[in-house]
Amino acid sequence: MGRPTLVAVSGPPGAGKTTLAHALSDALGWPAVCRDEIKENLAAAGAEPADHVDLKTLETFFRTLAELLKSGRSLVAEAAFQDRLWRPGLEPLADLASIRIVRCVVDPEFARVRVARRSVEVPSRAVHGDADLLRRIAEGERPIESWVPIALDVPCLVVDTTQGWKPSLDRIVAFATLNLPPGRGLLASG
Repeated sequence: MGRPTLVAVSGPPGAGKTTLAHALSDALGWPAVCRDEIKENLAAAGAEPADHVDLKTLETFFRTLAELLKSGRSLVAEAAFQDRLWRPGLEPLADLASIRIVRCVVDPEFARVRVARRSVEVPSRAVHGDADLLRRIAEGERPIESWVPIALDVPCLVVDTTQGWKPSLDRIVAFATLNLPPGRGLLASG
């Protein structure tokens, strides 16, 4: 058995990361660890004061990844973290696994519509900053366009999630399971 693989599915809010992460997890037979699901569970349990949930979520997310990788499990991890949170959490995991990044990109208006729809349709979303994100967009800020991708020298595949997945799920699965050398850099989407 070789080293496990960690596929980090990243992108701005509303980019369809969770949907893609679960489809990829199902296709690969690997567990999916999704930041929003951890946060929603912590908030529902009421174990932490509301202002500590974000920090506890971050700690739980990366601790869970490390535990699964140490057990030899390959996995799919998903979060809307920007580079400043992803990179420090991923760098120590490079000793445990081969890391691949799937960076979701999306038309900002599609992302805004997705965020607005889920904030109404999914009650557990109340714990997230969807309302604040939508307010910032309405005030002319561009948080989706200014999202900062992970800056690690590992293989990366850009997936456009505006209308389905480009490239296809089969290509994303192939990317996740390829035996690529470290430092391969950014692979073109298409």
